[in-house]
Amino acid sequence: MKLYSKEVMKHFIHPQNVGKMKNYDGLGKAGNLKCGDIMYLYIKVGKDEGGKEIIKNISFETFGCTIAIANTSLLTTMVKGKTLKEALKITKEDLLKRFGRVPLVKIHCSLLAVDALGEAIYDYLSKNKKPIPKELRERHERVERDKEIIEIRHKELVEIEEELHQKTKHIK
Repeated sequence: MKLYSKEVMKHFIHPQNVGKMKNYDGLGKAGNLKCGDIMYLYIKVGKDEGGKEIIKNISFETFGCTIAIANTSLLTTMVKGKTLKEALKITKEDLLKRFGRVPLVKIHCSLLAVDALGEAIYDYLSKNKKPIPKELRERHERVERDKEIIEIRHKELVEIEEELHQKTKHIK
């Protein structure tokens, strides 16, 4: 039996929506307590034909493993064109169902993409002084606590990742 499903390998080998975005409306940064993986997720918000705010464009950068890359690639394809509310409803379980088979020791990586998306939406809503749903506020507080712990546990790795992130050119 193979370690990863075909769908995982498809998104790992040919990830979608990769890169630093110029002029983004929201930036989400999330990290993983277990392994120190870091995710940056960018969103550009627009309006659909009915005037609802949607994720018009999305991209990501990650310093992470196969599952972190594949999950975030998949997530970006799932939320592009969705309303912010619809995007926030996507869970790690939704990603895992689409992938079919993920090693148990890698399931925690699925949360990274979902957290980064929530943080990008939180950032957008905050900057634009829009109401932030209670559940999103609570999620944000958890992610912030996790980031503090990661910065202590994985200090050297976080410093290297931040330096690399700053050197990366905008490509979208």
